[in-house]
Amino acid sequence: MKELGNLSYFLGITVATSGSTYVLSQTKYAQDVLTKAGMLDCKPSDSRISVKPGLPHKSDVPFHNPSFYRSIVGALQYLTITRLDLSYVVNQLCQHMHNPTLGHFAGVKRLLRYLKGTLSQSLTYTPNSFALQAYSNSNWAGDSIDRKSTSGYCVFLGSNLISWLAKKQATVSRFSIEAKYQSLAHTATELT
Repeated sequence: MKELGNLSYFLGITVATSGSTYVLSQTKYAQDVLTKAGMLDCKPSDSRISVKPGLPHKSDVPFHNPSFYRSIVGALQYLTITRLDLSYVVNQLCQHMHNPTLGHFAGVKRLLRYLKGTLSQSLTYTPNSFALQAYSNSNWAGDSIDRKSTSGYCVFLGSNLISWLAKKQATVSRFSIEAKYQSLAHTATELT
């Protein structure tokens, strides 16, 4: 066993310390993902997902390289360790790994352009109280194909974000309150 000093970079996560504050970021890893996708010099985007309803032109045409799609989306999934803001969109993109289309790949490119503009985002942890707080929400019947809702939660210890999730619910909810209760149940399980 060897003493390597203070932690600075581990599994694609950079850890910077300043006094008793720790800053976790995946800037280098994100740049590597952009390089792998050939989008390191792309124009940045302000939003993670298109706000226009519907899918882009040729959205039902199968993507010619599904393994590339899976590779990029898998890399983006690892990036959600320090980037809570990507969780929902990455969750949506992961649902199409088995049969991606050109429309789904357009969503990946949009997310990569957003990533390009937000490379410096990070998580900051400071000594704080041990007050545990959690927030949860869901979108009722958010998936237009199978009508399943998506749950999301985030858990804070003091002011430090310690856990988060965006996940499609396993069953179809008949009412919006049912979707909210399922989301609340996931959050309560995480707190426990």
